[in-house]
Amino acid sequence: TEDEDVLAAAVLHDVLEDTSVTEEELRETVGGHVTELVLAVSENKRREQPAEMTWRLRKQESVERLLKEPRLEVKMIALGDKLSNIRALQRDYGILGEQVWERFNNKSKAEQGWYYQAVTDALQDLNVYPVWHELANLVWEVFWQDRDSDQLRFDLGQSRAERDMALLWGMRRWARCAPPAFGRRRKHGQTGIHR
Repeated sequence: TEDEDVLAAAVLHDVLEDTSVTEEELRETVGGHVTELVLAVSENKRREQPAEMTWRLRKQESVERLLKEPRLEVKMIALGDKLSNIRALQRDYGILGEQVWERFNNKSKAEQGWYYQAVTDALQDLNVYPVWHELANLVWEVFWQDRDSDQLRFDLGQSRAERDMALLWGMRRWARCAPPAFGRRRKHGQTGIHR
């Protein structure tokens, strides 16, 4: 996108989570629209509690917000953030192997995989863009490749109709081999893979 507010919010997406900057200070500096976009992708960090104790709840809330989020600009910011993170994770995983998980508040590869897959699925509205497919492929490569070598992987050169057909076919295979938390419909209000 060339929308300056979206680009500014993408650069500032972690400023409320990871710095002492307040919502009011951000609003005064960059205006209401950029601040609202940043708020839409910010977690409630629950700083009064240890981060490792609140990790699952924070990530669950983030995924649920994305699933309900109607604004594509917010989803674009989230996609850029997660794509940047998974690119770095793939690079570091190639160097460090399983030791890479020690860097995280939640050190479980399975839990990290749940989160990245849930976010990717929540961003399905953006699957017409090659960057969404890059995210999906990297999530597969880092988290699921070892489970099923026939796992769905997107060919960025395919037409949209071919990708949609591959997605439908792959979902059937994926639901059979996915971890228990994936591939099945959950009760309303619960987060999971809603395919």
